[in-house]
Amino acid sequence: MPSPFFSTRPSPLLLAVRALVAALPSAGALAQGADLALGERIAREGLPPQVAACVSCHGARGEGSAAFPPLAGAGPAYLTAQLQAFADGSRKQAVMGPIAKALEPAQRASVAAWFASLAPALAPVTPARAEASDRGAWLATRGRWKDGIPACAQCHGPGGAGVPPHFPPIGGLSAAYMQEQVEAWKAGIRPPGPLGLMESVAKQLSADDVSAVAGYYAKLHAAPRA
Repeated sequence: MPSPFFSTRPSPLLLAVRALVAALPSAGALAQGADLALGERIAREGLPPQVAACVSCHGARGEGSAAFPPLAGAGPAYLTAQLQAFADGSRKQAVMGPIAKALEPAQRASVAAWFASLAPALAPVTPARAEASDRGAWLATRGRWKDGIPACAQCHGPGGAGVPPHFPPIGGLSAAYMQEQVEAWKAGIRPPGPLGLMESVAKQLSADDVSAVAGYYAKLHAAPRA
């Protein structure tokens, strides 16, 4: 009997994902001219009085916390795009908005490149085999194509490890942070991303879907690296 979560029907959204990966510029091109030494200095010391040290919230190794996402190992193109969105107000966040706006484009690119150069602080945890009864695991690894929802892993990789340069790691993010971001896409206060993928997916997810997927990913990449 077919699962209500999964269909083999071809999806235009999946074709869009594949086209996006092929069409987006490479991280190397976007990161040209980035100054790692400058990025590290801003990350560790800030630019007082307008820019606080990034590590004061995101951790000395970019490992993040329950309230702030990890940055280590994320693609430089993705991180640069987020800083730009904070700066121009298309992604709204009371803390990051003023900080990003105070940075010059080259400074944003340098900070992004430095965090991207760091090894993720958390080691991956092998996810258990998904069962249809486990909504979070099933949506993460299989999706629900009948509603136009691709598997999260289709873009974010196995275990939510991320697929640089364009798709950030989501394994190990706190459930509360993930839920907050999905609600931001639904409300239109976070940019939808290339081709509007995340806004489109977010609007198809119920509150129970979001809670289940966020809980699933929060349990992954939870082991500190040796």
